[in-house]
Amino acid sequence: MARWPWWLQVSIVFVAARLVSACIFMAAAIHQGTNPWFPPAPDYWNFITIWDGRWYQQAAEKGYPSVLPVDGNGVVTENAWAFYALFPFLARALSALTGLGTFQALTAIAMVAGLGAALVIFKLFREFAGKQAAMWGVIFVSTFPVSPILQVPYAESLNLLLLSASLLLIVRRHYVAAIPVVLLMCLSRPTGVPFAAMVGLLLLWRLWQRFGPAKTALDARRDNDPTSARSLLSLAALVVAAGVGALVWPAVAWAVTGDPAAYTRTETAWRGHDLVPFKPWFDTGRMLFGPVLGVLAPFVFAALFVLVMISKPVRAIGTELRLWCACYMGYLLVFLHPQTSTFRMLLPLFPLALGAALLSKSKAYRGTVVVMFVLLQIVWVVWLWAWAPLPGGGDYPP
Repeated sequence: MARWPWWLQVSIVFVAARLVSACIFMAAAIHQGTNPWFPPAPDYWNFITIWDGRWYQQAAEKGYPSVLPVDGNGVVTENAWAFYALFPFLARALSALTGLGTFQALTAIAMVAGLGAALVIFKLFREFAGKQAAMWGVIFVSTFPVSPILQVPYAESLNLLLLSASLLLIVRRHYVAAIPVVLLMCLSRPTGVPFAAMVGLLLLWRLWQRFGPAKTALDARRDNDPTSARSLLSLAALVVAAGVGALVWPAVAWAVTGDPAAYTRTETAWRGHDLVPFKPWFDTGRMLFGPVLGVLAPFVFAALFVLVMISKPVRAIGTELRLWCACYMGYLLVFLHPQTSTFRMLLPLFPLALGAALLSKSKAYRGTVVVMFVLLQIVWVVWLWAWAPLPGGGDYPP
């Protein structure tokens, strides 16, 4: 395979990984019992349409409610506004053009976008590493424990494609060209806020390099200098565009429903309480580790992440990718309610896969990582994707 075109190698890796995940899905489906969606032991195609896939179907077929649904106490209940419009609207367009059903269109878009993301990620990793390390980085992303999400009717694969393309354009300093891609990304999943923070901090860093005490030795008049006036102006335009893009979907929800907090009230409907920054991490820490260790757990987690970010393999992935990972993790720490869906939400930290590949060139190490990832896929699908009621009611969502 080493002499085959890079795109063919990446495609084979991604398709092979998805076939492995499909086998895991099919094996789990055989044991799926009574559930809210279909009879027990469904086939593969029904099994992968559960959970949020049903919300995307509703958004594609019925659109978004103009009046927020509320319970008897006036609290907003779960509704489609939590699911960004780009993915379901693309499926609606594909269905209209081809006659495919909504779920078939959603699944087709997810699979094609996942393959596209793998190709773009390889090119992104090649900016910082050799071909072999970049390929292993793609293998790690393709087999990651939550990678089965890339072949189901979820928006993760579309968001991953747009995110990786945005990062590639930024790494290559094509800031103006990145604007439309970033705007589309902001309409696929809620990654706009951390992305806007990332490009904003990148602009401040470039300004510091240009005007700070330790000025860059590069000629600021050269076009390939990241601190040139042209580059800084282009980056500033991207910062503005990313900031606007991050606010578009909440603004659309406001415009349609008349409620300025329509989006945030919908998002918190799954939590059962209002959003208080940072607090859910301490609540979860106390629930898992007790009143003392639980308070320390978020700080320990943050410290471990900092150690990862300053490690030698991760430093090799470049300023832009490290800055993205830091901003995205910061966003999760501020706004996320940690629970079983948190594993899926770690997928945008995919640049760390290259750091993992650079940790060692040993085939035994890299092969072991892949084997462990596949085994953890089994755990994720059987534990979280397959539906089972909890003793006290409810379920663990994937």
